[in-house]
Amino acid sequence: MSFYEALAFWSQIVSFFLFAGIFVWAWMKFFVPAIGAAQKASNERIAAAERHRDEMQAALAVLRQQIEGAKRDADALRDRAAELAKHETQKTLAEAASAGERAVRNAEGELARARAAAQTRFRDRLAERALELAKQQAQSRVDASTNAKLVGDFVASLDRGARN
Repeated sequence: MSFYEALAFWSQIVSFFLFAGIFVWAWMKFFVPAIGAAQKASNERIAAAERHRDEMQAALAVLRQQIEGAKRDADALRDRAAELAKHETQKTLAEAASAGERAVRNAEGELARARAAAQTRFRDRLAERALELAKQQAQSRVDASTNAKLVGDFVASLDRGARN
């Protein structure tokens, strides 16, 4: 191998190492910090996403508790409404029964009054009818001489009653 060949060979070896050294230096100077910065930014985004996820899970747990509380409140309201409805129903039924009993008592009183009035009217009509029948029978049975005798007896009884 000649001097020039050796020089060419070693110059390629030196240029390779020089290139490799410059490449490693540039890699370490520029690429490694950029990759580190990108990795750091990615890790920060991941950490922020995890914090956001944890916050959302905590908020979800609070919302679930609030939903359970609202369900319990709704159940309590439903039970209270059913109890109030039952109480109001019983109260309304008691009032209706009381009003019905009052109406029955009032109707019984009205019936008794109507019955008494009807009995009075019946007695009056019966008495009127009896008087009419008695008058008709008296007119058919009593002639003028019997009538004069009855009037005379009646006047005599009045005189006796006046003397005593």
